Amino acid sequence: MDWIFHTDNSFAALFLRFGLAVTFFAHGTQHVFGWHGGKGPIAQVTNWRDKYHVPMPIGIFGLAIELFAVVSMTLGFLVRPAAFCLAVFIFFALYLGHWGNGFFLAQGPGKGTGIEYTLALLLMALAVMIGGAGALSIDGLLSR
Repeated sequence: MDWIFHTDNSFAALFLRFGLAVTFFAHGTQHVFGWHGGKGPIAQVTNWRDKYHVPMPIGIFGLAIELFAVVSMTLGFLVRPAAFCLAVFIFFALYLGHWGNGFFLAQGPGKGTGIEYTLALLLMALAVMIGGAGALSIDGLLSR
């Protein structure tokens, strides 16, 4: 179990964690609560089911991952498991929702968004998963 909490005192990991926390606070609360012009949980999970054939239970789990990741990244607690779950979630978003639209985020009117942004989020999540929570984290306190 030590490997889950083990981390160094890196501020780089702290910035990655907070970047993911802020991004998924905004994005996840759109999905889960319908804030910031979002669809809300029922419409979001239904959209994933209808558009990408994601089963409803998996969609609900995806919503939970988004919220769990925000809390985990903010507190620096159970960061590796949260980052792993978030990386899987982002990978499927990249593959199912953005892969067919090329690389660039801005494609022009009427075109979907490419993988540019989701790839950056995926790589951030993988970096945190590998490197751990870093400085100012509960994981760091527990690993000492």
